[in-house]
Amino acid sequence: MRKSFVISSSSSSVGRPYRCGAGWRALREKTRVGRESRETSGSRCPRRRDYVSRVNALDAAQPFDYEGRMQARIAKERQLKIGVVGFGTFGQFLADRLVQQGHLVTATSRRPYDIQARKLGVHYFQDVNDFCEDHPDVVVFSTSIISLETVLSKFPTQRLRRSTLVVDVASVKVFPKQAMLRLLPPELDILCTHPMFGPDSGKHSWKGLKFMYEPVRVNPGDRRQKRLELFLKCFESAGCEMVNMTCEEHDRMAAGTQFITHTVGRILGAMELEQTNIDTKGFESLRNLVENTTNDSFDLYYGLFMYNQNAPEELAKLERAFEDVKTGLFDRLHSKVREQLFPGVSPTELKNELRRLPQNATGGGGGGGMNSSQGGLLSAGGVEGGENSGDSENVQETGSRDLNQENNGNGILSDVQGNAQKTGR
Repeated sequence: MRKSFVISSSSSSVGRPYRCGAGWRALREKTRVGRESRETSGSRCPRRRDYVSRVNALDAAQPFDYEGRMQARIAKERQLKIGVVGFGTFGQFLADRLVQQGHLVTATSRRPYDIQARKLGVHYFQDVNDFCEDHPDVVVFSTSIISLETVLSKFPTQRLRRSTLVVDVASVKVFPKQAMLRLLPPELDILCTHPMFGPDSGKHSWKGLKFMYEPVRVNPGDRRQKRLELFLKCFESAGCEMVNMTCEEHDRMAAGTQFITHTVGRILGAMELEQTNIDTKGFESLRNLVENTTNDSFDLYYGLFMYNQNAPEELAKLERAFEDVKTGLFDRLHSKVREQLFPGVSPTELKNELRRLPQNATGGGGGGGMNSSQGGLLSAGGVEGGENSGDSENVQETGSRDLNQENNGNGILSDVQGNAQKTGR
C-alpha cells in the first residue's frame, strides 16, 4: 500500500497528496516538462488536472489563526455598546466594570468628564446628540432620581435606533417606571433595575450582591430579547444574585430596608460618633453604616423619601418605635425610684391610692378628715403638681403628716406617707 501525506508548509501545495517512490518522481518530472513545453509553444490546450485535491487533515484546510478568529467573532457577538447618561460616581463605577468585561462603553453628562473617561477606557461625548448618534445598543440612565424626569423629557430619543434598550438604575422603581413609559417612544425597550450596592459596598467584588430587575417593555424580536439577556448577563457573570420582581413590590420592601438603613445611618452620622480604643464589633458596624450611607449624596436619600410612597409610613413607624423604647426606659427608671421611696408598695397600688387621695382628703365622713384648704393644697402640690416645685414638696409633707394623723397609720396610704417622711420628703 502506497503511503501519502500532506505538505502544508507551502501555500501552493496545501491539501494536495504527494506520493513517494521512483515512479512518482518520474511522473512529476514528465508533468513538469510537459508544462514547460506548452508554455514555450504557446499552446492553448486546456491544462489537465495533474493531481486530485482532497483534504486529509482539518488543520491543513484552515488558516493558522482560525481558532483565534472564531473566538474573536464569538466575543464580538457577545459585546454590547453601552451608553451611560450621567457620569458621576455611580456612573463611573458601573462603566469601569462594564469595560473590564469587554464591552464598548460611551458616556455623556452635564459636566466635562473627559479625563476620568479616558482613564477608564470610556469614549466620552460632551454633546448628548453626538452620544445618541453613536447608536449604543443600551442606554443606562445613571442620574439622580430627582433629575430623572427632566433628563428624560429633554433627551433626544429620536436620534437613537428604534431597537435601543433603555435602562434605569435608580434606588426607587415605581416613579422611574411610570416616567419612562410616559416619556419614551413605544418602540424603545425598557428595563428597570436596581443594583443593591454602590461604589463602597461593591468596591472589590459584586459576588453575592443583589441585583433587582423588571423587564417593563420588550418589543417582539429575537435580537431585542438577546440584547436584554446579554445586558443582564453583565451582572450575573459578575456574581450578582439576580432578583426578578415588580417595581411596586420593590418599593414596598425597600422602604422598610434601604430607607430605614439610610435614615439610621444619617442619624448616627449627625451624632458624630468617634472611634475609641475600646470599640466593640457592634460599634464598628455602626461606624461602617455611617460611612456607607453618608458617602452617598443627600439627593439620593431625599429621593428615597420623596419618590417612594411607602417611606413616610416607615419613618412614622421608626419615630413611634423610638418613643416606645424611650418610654420603657424611663418607666423602668421611675419604678426603681418608687421602690426606693415606697418599699413594699406596687406601682399599681400607689397609683390607685394617689388617684383617690384628693377625694378622701376633702371628705368628712366616718371620722373627720382634713379641712378643705389642706385637701386643696395637697391636691395641688402632691398630686396634680403645683407651679413651684419647692412649695409642692412642702405642701405634700404637710398633707402627709395630717393625713397620717387622721388615718392613725392604718392602710397602705399611711405606710406610703410614713415612708415618704423617712426619706426626707
